Amino acid sequence: MRTHTVIYPGTFDPITNGHVDLTERAARLFDRVVVAIAYSEKKTPLFNLDERIALCESALGHLDNVEVMGFNNLLIDFAKSQNARCVLRGLRAVADFEYEFQLANMNRAMYPEFESVFLTPSEHLSYISSSLVREIAAMDGDISPFVPQQVAAALKERFAN
Repeated sequence: MRTHTVIYPGTFDPITNGHVDLTERAARLFDRVVVAIAYSEKKTPLFNLDERIALCESALGHLDNVEVMGFNNLLIDFAKSQNARCVLRGLRAVADFEYEFQLANMNRAMYPEFESVFLTPSEHLSYISSSLVREIAAMDGDISPFVPQQVAAALKERFAN
């Protein structure tokens, strides 16, 4: 039997309960889930790559078939290095679809065997985004309903400085 690996890429700056939800659901659908954290310095992340990896590992440690890795190359090249032919993308709103559709087609043009799988978040998590969480945390708002506890603590510490 062929092992089915899916790559779930993103900046995860920081990981939210929406990301955790999609990862848990992917872990039920695939033999192996690789949460691939993009280096992405052009987005000037709040947390560096090692911090984002550590936060994701602590939030997803309860899932036996999930690995967290950083990457700094084309997604399709990273996918090939992991023997993956599938990428997971989350769609929160219709606005996400056009961009994700374009990415899926570009990836498939470069790697014809590469497929995109789209999942929508659970309804009660569909409005959460990392950028909104960062904004609320920066203004000392309560982010505990939106992120794992360890992420809330890390954000609180980051903005206290």
